[in-house]
Amino acid sequence: MDLQRTPGIRPRPTLWRQLDAASRRSFPVACTALLLLLSAAPLGLPGQAPLQPAVATGCVFFWSIRRPSSMPPAAVFLLGLLSDLLGLTPPGVSVLILLLTHGVAIRWRRVLAGLGALAAWLVFIGVAAGAAALQWAIIGLLSFQLLPSSAALLQFGLTAGLYPALAVVFTMAHRGLADPDRA
Repeated sequence: MDLQRTPGIRPRPTLWRQLDAASRRSFPVACTALLLLLSAAPLGLPGQAPLQPAVATGCVFFWSIRRPSSMPPAAVFLLGLLSDLLGLTPPGVSVLILLLTHGVAIRWRRVLAGLGALAAWLVFIGVAAGAAALQWAIIGLLSFQLLPSSAALLQFGLTAGLYPALAVVFTMAHRGLADPDRA
């Protein structure tokens, strides 16, 4: 059924309404890109290097579940490329990991959206473990050496531990995106 032909009162599509709708649609990708840039900034934090993949994985997982239309695979690809360029990882590693994270989130979206935050976090812990192990294995294969597993463990712990904080902030932002009167 065509929505334009159904009777009812609809607001006129003014420029401001169109800009508002476009900004709401682009918020997840723009927010993820901004967080990637901030995590790559020279802030002098100890252990800052693994913060960038942790932020990227958490953002892609959350927004792929809550607003999948605002986090399409093409945007995930570009975010992975940005992460690769900023993090100085071999090209394609972050792209692959983020696309796999997106795929898992989309595949289990209906189940995860109905479950509580704790269940979603437990699933994300599995995703974070797989992402850290895959990144460790790919970079080890590309450099032709066995890397220390402590780097993968740190990456996993940081990614799994950061997700609840990201989820709380993003849940509040998601409510504001869905209903601007409640923001």
